[in-house]
Amino acid sequence: MKILAHRGHWREPAEKNTLAAFERAWSAGYGIETDLRDLGGSIVVSHDLPQIGAMDFETLLQAYAAQGKQTPLALNIKADGLQKAVAHQLEKYQVADYFVFDMSVPDSLAYLRSGMSTFLRLSEFEPWTVLHDNIAGIWLDAFTGRWWTLDDVRAITKQGRKAAIVSAELHGRQHEELWQALQQLEPETKAELLLCTDFPEDAERYFAA
Repeated sequence: MKILAHRGHWREPAEKNTLAAFERAWSAGYGIETDLRDLGGSIVVSHDLPQIGAMDFETLLQAYAAQGKQTPLALNIKADGLQKAVAHQLEKYQVADYFVFDMSVPDSLAYLRSGMSTFLRLSEFEPWTVLHDNIAGIWLDAFTGRWWTLDDVRAITKQGRKAAIVSAELHGRQHEELWQALQQLEPETKAELLLCTDFPEDAERYFAA
């Protein structure tokens, strides 16, 4: 199982989606999940509406190329119409271990048609659709509580897809039950999983045990 540090490995909320949080994650061997939007014709890193001075995507990729290239990069696309610019930057920095996710359905089609590594979200509110037939993986979310079973996870990986599990604390719930459930999976299934968490160090210790 690979660990994705949610908005970087931050220690204070103000560090979320900052270069310091990303570099801390990479130095520990974790991948990162981060958010992309557009601002004034550029792509920037921002979960909410971006402010002037937001980190641009190229700055992130320059740091990633120098420090994080052996770790996965999960790009949460928060605005439509970014596909060509995102693809160009990923190609420029030769980023191979990445996936994009969370686009609108119409925008997802552009990413799928381009052949970019694309995950689609599956949740209690978003069932499986025909779009899932051409994807690299599933962003397995649970907004109100865990609705999926371990057999659902096994089925995803047996189809040759990755599964990125959203840890419960990202939605304000306790994570222990979820982690205990994932620990029951077979090693070959766990090898195809990513866990997006606010507690990367705890997750590393827990799943190494």
